[in-house]
Amino acid sequence: MSAAAPTYVLSRWLFLRLLGLVYLVAFASLAVQIVGLVGAHGLLPAAQFLQWARSIYGPDVHQMLPTIFWFGASDAALRGVAWAGAGLSLLVILDVAPLVTLAVLWVLYLSLTIAGQDFLGFQWDALLLEAGLLAVLWAPGNWLPLATRRMPSPLVRWVLVLLVVKLLFLSGITKLLSGDPTWRHATALEYHFFTQPLPTWLGWYAAKLPDGVLRAMTAGSVAVEVIAPWLLLAPARLRRVRLAGASALVLLQLGIAATGNYGFFNLLAVVLLVPALDDATLSRWLPVRIAAPERESEARRFVIAFVAPALLGLSFLSFAREIAYTVPRGRAVGYFPRWAGQALGVVAPFRAVNGYGLFRVMTTERPELVIEGSNDDEHWSEYVFRYKPGPLDRRPSFVAPHQPRLDWQMWFAALDPRGSAGWLSTLLDRLRAGTPEVLALLGRNPFPDAPPRYVRVVGYEYRFSTAEERRRTGAWWAREALGPLFAP
Repeated sequence: MSAAAPTYVLSRWLFLRLLGLVYLVAFASLAVQIVGLVGAHGLLPAAQFLQWARSIYGPDVHQMLPTIFWFGASDAALRGVAWAGAGLSLLVILDVAPLVTLAVLWVLYLSLTIAGQDFLGFQWDALLLEAGLLAVLWAPGNWLPLATRRMPSPLVRWVLVLLVVKLLFLSGITKLLSGDPTWRHATALEYHFFTQPLPTWLGWYAAKLPDGVLRAMTAGSVAVEVIAPWLLLAPARLRRVRLAGASALVLLQLGIAATGNYGFFNLLAVVLLVPALDDATLSRWLPVRIAAPERESEARRFVIAFVAPALLGLSFLSFAREIAYTVPRGRAVGYFPRWAGQALGVVAPFRAVNGYGLFRVMTTERPELVIEGSNDDEHWSEYVFRYKPGPLDRRPSFVAPHQPRLDWQMWFAALDPRGSAGWLSTLLDRLRAGTPEVLALLGRNPFPDAPPRYVRVVGYEYRFSTAEERRRTGAWWAREALGPLFAP
């Protein structure tokens, strides 16, 4: 193995190209649904939200909600920003002006997450903003592809590596600290495959594995999340240790993506592993040569020397806060200092320093909300969503990295109908009015000629069908009615 100091020029080049791909997916996925979600006739109109926020918070509102949609949140503006982001993402993929383009992409995506409200409040939206801001610091200042550029900052690289360590270690350790019995007794995967928001058809088969196998998989996945991220911090001479840690984490993300649809999360988690691998490791599979003979300019190094440590310190505070608030009954909350919470509050509007921890408490049942319409209050027809469970004989599909955000929110709404009553009521109003922008978010409209006179929400308990039920009926799901939740 070479004793020369490791370089990360190729690593940075690959990371930024792949991050551009993630941005492309994120923006394009939003562009085709943003108007139905938060447009003028959408479920949570962005213009009304911003107007309400201004009336509540006054002149400070622009600092609390930094978004370009203060200049206008029309349907054309929402759609235009999303498609502009997709177009600029292509420039990053092509290695054209990555520094400037990444900065603009970060501003556009931040603006959309604020305008998107509940529909853009997922952990991977926050992760993309956190990674995107660090990418701006790490990006070279070249304007043309493969041009000579300066060496990447080792400090920013370490902050990026520590971000993926924080992300994945928190995902594992919060499961152990939460006190949830399914994680403590390694039974979580006995429920996960059918209770997760949007399973795939491979998830149906995974749920049929023997209990012993599922328990071993549960313990193994948590072990990978807790142990493997730290291998990324191994000294440069231990390349194989870093590669082993990255490989284990990639395999975990592939397993998650095979059995469930999590938007661009799995892709972004894999992309964030790239800065942990040096050029000597990557060049075995990617024969690209990029010249970087000089260090960053003094001005750039000065900015990085100030901003990167500040972001690293805040990231550590977010890590500590996540641990404190995960311990059952908040026993550790009192040990999280007030000044730390205030420091995180200062940067909170920019959503660039976050805590993580998916499925720290496993759901063991799957309630579903089914929306029905009728013209006589006696005969009811079901609205069918594009991807969430509905018809029992419809095979669960692969939809990631696209994220159908209404389908996802319906999963949360089923867990807490009262907490989602505001936009759910608007959804019912829009369906009764036959609003095209909202109907476009759904799959089958049972009233294509005219909207129904009545709509209602009925609760069901869903589960995967058994192997015998599927052989006999062809159904992938079975369900039991819980009764109406919203009266007609």
